[in-house]
Order: sequence, then structure tokens, then C-alpha cells
Amino acid sequence: MTQQSPKPLQQHPAVVKIRERRAASMQLRLADRITKFAGSMRFVYIHAIGFAIWMLFFEESPWPTLTLVVSLEAIFLSTFVMIGQNRQAEFQQLKADHDFNQQELELKTNTELTRAIHHMTTELHRRLIDEATGGR
Repeated sequence: MTQQSPKPLQQHPAVVKIRERRAASMQLRLADRITKFAGSMRFVYIHAIGFAIWMLFFEESPWPTLTLVVSLEAIFLSTFVMIGQNRQAEFQQLKADHDFNQQELELKTNTELTRAIHHMTTELHRRLIDEATGGR
């Protein structure tokens, strides 16, 4: 008995399109890496340790410089958050557009099938009536 390998999961066309577009752009790939890192606990640990070492060992009065550094970092991180939100919004819109088009196509197909069934039922009914009345 041969064991079949599982079928690869088919991805939504919007997912494929977004991945291809992001893979084609160096800027988007870099933004993805930064966003992924900035959203990790590793990022938090590195900053907590780095700031603690800096405040304890390297500066006598770290607060003015620390405030500047943290403010600048917050500006950049909020930009990366917005990039991520824009990416998610773009994906959701592509997915919604694709799903809408598929649903419209399905509705059109179902409507055509319903009309064909109605036509065949009407024709069958007419033939049965003709046979029952003897073709009069």
C-alpha cells in the first residue's frame, strides 16, 4: 500500500498576489523584516537590556539622551506599524475584491442553472400534459 503525500494547501489568490508583490520589492522585504523583528519579544529583551546597561554604566545623566533616542525610535516604530496596517488593509481589499468577483460568477452560474432547470421542467410538464391529453 503506497502512502499518498498530503495535498499542498491551496492559497487564496490575494495571498499569492501580495506575497509576489512583496517579494519583488527590496523595500517591502526590508520593512517586513523590521516589522517582524520589532513585534517580537527578542526586540523587547534587547532594548530592556541595552537601555539598562546604558543607563547604569555609560552615562551619568542618561535621561535627556534616552528621551531623544526613545522618541526617535517611537517615531520609526509607529511608521512600521502603519506600514503593517497598510499591508493588512491592502490584503483585505484584494481578498474582498476577489471573493466578490467569485461570488458574482457563482451567482450568475446558479441563475443560469436555475433558468435551465425551469425551462426543462416546463418542457417536461408540457410533454406530459400532451401525452395525457392524447396530443390534442
